Amino acid sequence: MAYVPMIARSPDEGHRAATPLELFFDLCFVVAVAQAGARLVHALAEGHVGAGISGYLFVFFGVFWAWVNFSWFASAYDTDDVPYRVAVLVQIAGVLIYAAGVPRAFDANDWTIAVVGYLVMRVALTVQWLRAAAGERGPARATAVKYAVGLLVCQAGWVALLVAPEGMRRWLFLVMVVAELSVPLIAERSHQTPWHAHHIVERYGLFTLIVLGETISASTIAVQSALDEHEALGELLPIAAGGLLLVFAAWWIYFAVPAHERVTGNRSALPWGYGHFVILGSAAAIGAGIEVAVEQAVGKAHVSTPAANLAVCVPAAIFLAVVWLLHSRHFKRGAAQQLLLPVTALLVLGCAWTGEHAVLWAGLVAALAVAAGVTLQHRARSEA
Repeated sequence: MAYVPMIARSPDEGHRAATPLELFFDLCFVVAVAQAGARLVHALAEGHVGAGISGYLFVFFGVFWAWVNFSWFASAYDTDDVPYRVAVLVQIAGVLIYAAGVPRAFDANDWTIAVVGYLVMRVALTVQWLRAAAGERGPARATAVKYAVGLLVCQAGWVALLVAPEGMRRWLFLVMVVAELSVPLIAERSHQTPWHAHHIVERYGLFTLIVLGETISASTIAVQSALDEHEALGELLPIAAGGLLLVFAAWWIYFAVPAHERVTGNRSALPWGYGHFVILGSAAAIGAGIEVAVEQAVGKAHVSTPAANLAVCVPAAIFLAVVWLLHSRHFKRGAAQQLLLPVTALLVLGCAWTGEHAVLWAGLVAALAVAAGVTLQHRARSEA
């Protein structure tokens, strides 16, 4: 439709699913995720661990937060008319600009292009919230106005970041992160936007799938390039097999529970949604770690074997632990089920010190955890 008034959709709407535009949006955002992962690989392979991790977290936050804000807005106010579609396409253009600026932000602390791309995304979202405010009345309108004002204030802060002394930028970035995270908390204090629980859980799940897919893609390209240059099949096959098992296990474990049954209000949804910064960031970092392990195996990385192993095992362990913390633990019964993922995370982390085949061992541990989880669940159902 050319134009429809923007009013809230029903949170109880039946058969609510992600739209083709939302899927397109996700795919374009993964371009920025891939850029962040590539810079992380370079930093870790050169032994710049602290700078690499901090740069990755900063860059990934911009991608994550812009995606989150769009997804929750769309869940409540997606009209799918021409102005809405144009605004979303502008946001996509913004993330592509942001992705182009990632290398400079990561390597030279030059955030100019990245901030320009981020502002393009945020201006488009601000227009969306103003349009929602025009179509709403009462508390819903007040909430939409608060979102628009909060976005404008944060955008002014990002512009100020560009003119700040270079040595202060990373500290000011942390201040801006707190400010950005505070906007939904303030805006929704008196009125909750009518987001759709099934839709939100599906959106997060789809983005997690795409990030895991990017992890497999990056790892495959790394192994292929190493084989073409070095023909080190014996060194690379265990890494490839272990990495694949880790990603398969990550997918299985993430989708093992019906998260929508618990994400029913802001009290549970906001920590769950914010916590996905760690889930998505660690999922993408697994692929970066596999690339580092590949480069170390063929002598291209300037790090030790344990350091390369940690590049894979640390994000994998974090992924397992945070998935358990955010939603898996709420659906587990008995000590065995509750302890399975935390213990697996510790074992995966410990695999980093098992030598050249550490990635394979970590993948096998994760796969065994999946098998144990399925067995325990089946046994619990049989006894019920």
